[in-house]
Amino acid sequence: MSDNDRYHRMYPVSWDQLHRDSKALSWRLMGLGPWKGIYAITKGGLIPAAIVARELDIRLIDTVCVASYDWQSQGETVQVLKGVEGDGEGWLLIDDLVDTGRTAKRVREMLPKAHFATVYAKPEGRPLVDAYITEVSQDTWILFPWDSEPQFIQPIVKTAKNDG
Repeated sequence: MSDNDRYHRMYPVSWDQLHRDSKALSWRLMGLGPWKGIYAITKGGLIPAAIVARELDIRLIDTVCVASYDWQSQGETVQVLKGVEGDGEGWLLIDDLVDTGRTAKRVREMLPKAHFATVYAKPEGRPLVDAYITEVSQDTWILFPWDSEPQFIQPIVKTAKNDG
């Protein structure tokens, strides 16, 4: 399936909504600690990790740097650009989204004992995370605030007529 066929819906997320959802994730994680620290999966996990770190008063933050896809394509492989030591025991692993699960599987192999939490989850990747806040359908592209600019958009009813 090509990426053009994969996404039929758009789910725009504002900065305010991302903050509220990341804070809700913090509430869900609060009673599960104490945590040694947070591993943020780059790039999307950086902002949710910062919000969770603030809310849970976690000062030790590191990154797991991976490259798997961009807005135009999803690669079959996940390239690890920077890993971390250990198996993740006692650590939170934070990302913005689990989509197909390719990135999650690769990071889970690296850190099998970390508690993996994402703000958003799609059905294919959902079984790979321990916690999430909002589920969206697999055919939905989540448009994060760092990937968009405010502009006029046609009402859904007008765009749905063109979908056939």
